[in-house]
Amino acid sequence: MASPQKLRCQVKNVVSHGEHVYTVDLVPDGLPLPRFKPGQFFHLALDPYDPAGFWPESRVFSIASSTRERDKVQFTYSVRGRYTARMEKEIATGREVWVKMPYGEFFVDVSGPVVLFAGGTGITAFTAFLHDLVDNPPCHVTLLYGARHHRLLVYRSLVDRCIRDLTKFQAFYFVEHLEQKASDELPGIITIASVWQHNPEPTNSNFYLSGPPAMLKALLKQLRDVGVMGHSIHIDAWE
Repeated sequence: MASPQKLRCQVKNVVSHGEHVYTVDLVPDGLPLPRFKPGQFFHLALDPYDPAGFWPESRVFSIASSTRERDKVQFTYSVRGRYTARMEKEIATGREVWVKMPYGEFFVDVSGPVVLFAGGTGITAFTAFLHDLVDNPPCHVTLLYGARHHRLLVYRSLVDRCIRDLTKFQAFYFVEHLEQKASDELPGIITIASVWQHNPEPTNSNFYLSGPPAMLKALLKQLRDVGVMGHSIHIDAWE
């Protein structure tokens, strides 16, 4: 695994999805990104880094871009607190920031069937994994992807591509505030009961959870209530 590196980057693009949710592309200054694995994260610092001093205040974000993209790093964030509020004000095209990466071991094991639970920007813990599913995975992959509003299903196009191209992949969308019900969207929050019957091997699957704390707590209880053992549950706690 690559050793973490500190890289000066420029903001290449910022997309606002509404409700204080943003996707940002960063381009490293003169160096390719270090190799990383799907599910890893990076530290983002807004203040300049002096190699003779300490690393400035930073926050961590999942790497949303494909592992094959060595010329940029993408992430999506929601404004939740002082630091991300500062990011919302300061991050703009051309802005210089610093990153250090890669970190983390939230890896999806595809030696058997897997079920992924993604709430809001928690989907970014899985997007690099989904990007890399260019061929059919060796096991069945089920994704449950939820957001407050339809437009906040930020990576829906990526998920739809997987649905279209991969025979062993299925996904379910959940929208809390569903203005107009779509045929492939379920109203409300992600629950185990709503899709349990669609899971081809529920008792033999590994379950991966990424999202806000309330979602993680609720789904963890639901999984235990249906008899899933703790060693089969993997959590990416990010708040």
